[in-house]
Amino acid sequence: MNRLSVADRASILRMLVEGNSLRSASRLADVSLNTVTKLLVDLGAACETIHDQYVRNVHVRRLQADEIWCFVGAKAKNVTPEKKQEGWGDVWTWTGLDADTKLCVSYLVGGRDGGWAKDFMQDCARRIKGRVQITTDGHKAYLEAVEDAFGADIDYAQLQKIYGAPSDAEMRRYSPAKCIGADQKVVSGDPDPKHVSTSYVERHNLSMRMGMRRFTRLTNGFSKKVQNHEAMVAIYAVHYNFARIHKTLRITPSMAAGLSDHVWSLEEIVMMADRYAPAPKPRGPYRKRTA
Repeated sequence: MNRLSVADRASILRMLVEGNSLRSASRLADVSLNTVTKLLVDLGAACETIHDQYVRNVHVRRLQADEIWCFVGAKAKNVTPEKKQEGWGDVWTWTGLDADTKLCVSYLVGGRDGGWAKDFMQDCARRIKGRVQITTDGHKAYLEAVEDAFGADIDYAQLQKIYGAPSDAEMRRYSPAKCIGADQKVVSGDPDPKHVSTSYVERHNLSMRMGMRRFTRLTNGFSKKVQNHEAMVAIYAVHYNFARIHKTLRITPSMAAGLSDHVWSLEEIVMMADRYAPAPKPRGPYRKRTA
């Protein structure tokens, strides 16, 4: 079976995590689109396992959680019932970030209702040891989800930001609203008011939009399959945690959290992905093409 070398796969991986689309990566690497897509899916499945096994028993003092919006195929208002069954529509990526080490503790791709919030917070609780202070936005789904996952042994506050609409009607669609204030609400425990913030996780959301082409707004680079979307988010999380040097920390978030002792190279991620990749599926029967 023909297979790209480790160097070639690492080169394609670098393109994907630096914001290139699948077609752009296929042109730059001089390989077919199907090759890049298969590599994306295989690396995504392996990176999901890598994150699950390595990001465990993390000592987090301050956790910030937020959701970032995107869509697959089309926005929810334009999706037909048939396409909705295939996963098309609005997709939210939940992220939990350690405010000190900038480690992405947990992520989840799905909806934005209470069920997804519970799954996300329970995954955060399984990866964190010790008492933690959590800050989220004012999304109501967090209230029950945080209590179910962490119980009473937690300091939890919500930060509700207040935005004003742009004055110019033509700018309302493309310009972000201006933040004119914030409302802090203590939900449980005794959170430190100085560290009730979601600034770091919101900055991480910007890094996700810059690092993954399918998150870029007003383009045609959006995901066409939810499986590919999930795979790219998994790849980004591993690259961000283990292979990308944080400009402020001067080391990777995993090194700051004590999960790694060196900066992972892209070749190292590719070779680890070979070890964690699922077994290949058997190929179907060959059918000779007829005229």
